[in-house]
Amino acid sequence: MNINLGDWLAGLPKSGKPLPILSFPTVELLGVSVYELTHSSELQAKGMKAVADRVKSAVSLSMMDLSVEAEAFGCRIKASENEIPTVVGRLISDGEEAKALRVPEVGEGRTGLYIEAARLACRLIKDRPVLAGIIGPFSLAGRLMDVSEALANCLVDPDFVIAVLEKTTEFLIKYAKTYKSTGAIGILMAEPLAGLLSPELEREFSAPYVKKIIEAVSDSSFCVFYHNCGQNTPYMTESLSTNGAVAYHFGDAINLEDILSKMPPDKLVLGNISPTEQFLSGTPESIYKATTELLERCSKYPNFVLSSGCDIPPRFPWENIEAFFSAARDFYNK
Repeated sequence: MNINLGDWLAGLPKSGKPLPILSFPTVELLGVSVYELTHSSELQAKGMKAVADRVKSAVSLSMMDLSVEAEAFGCRIKASENEIPTVVGRLISDGEEAKALRVPEVGEGRTGLYIEAARLACRLIKDRPVLAGIIGPFSLAGRLMDVSEALANCLVDPDFVIAVLEKTTEFLIKYAKTYKSTGAIGILMAEPLAGLLSPELEREFSAPYVKKIIEAVSDSSFCVFYHNCGQNTPYMTESLSTNGAVAYHFGDAINLEDILSKMPPDKLVLGNISPTEQFLSGTPESIYKATTELLERCSKYPNFVLSSGCDIPPRFPWENIEAFFSAARDFYNK
């Protein structure tokens, strides 16, 4: 899809089109399992097309499977029939192992499958741009080291963490550049583990590496959206807003209006209807009400774009997503 990226980004808030992280619920539309979806580029592309045909979202978003990059490095993955794949155990335990860690090539593991899915989706979907998904550098480091170890080692063994971050950043630059060749307009980088750090540690162990990736891949035709669902993000806005991303997606653990008041008005802010409390466990009436209330609070900010708070679970009532879009349509048509 040929678009002027700058004009498209500038028009997103006024378009009234939500941009939820809506990818894994394609299993319901296709009648397939999560396992089948995460192991087939064709099914992923068909699922993205099915979602695009069903709802008027601002973009078509690829699968947010945050195990893919860790698997390429050699991590063991637990893959079940109806759950999103997860990393099991840890791959490296100390600085020496980090230094010896081989940076994989794009295409290893299932990374090639996800790249091909984005390429196929760009051919199938002609009425909106495609946005691909990748993990962030510190969040990937946490999967290689073990999440709790990564957090602790920021204090007790920072050189170990930095050695791993250099490897994850190198790989993610290559991975994002390959997505760039598919026709996607950009990537949504998920860096949720950084949201558990203190603001000081985020500035040291996430921000520089996120910025390096963004600077390496961004241009007039390719951009980076940044996602962080950690509860510490309201204290990180100064750091986050300077990492080079064009848009910031925040989870439902925080007050989005608080974030909007702190972020620069030229940076898009997306969020943050709860995936679990509303999309999964809510009713059409409750999600319509929650969406309308969020719009009433946040639409006064010219950089606000309605979204989910994080990725929506694979199996949930489609009536809820339709109520979400109905609330947006009714609000903007008033």
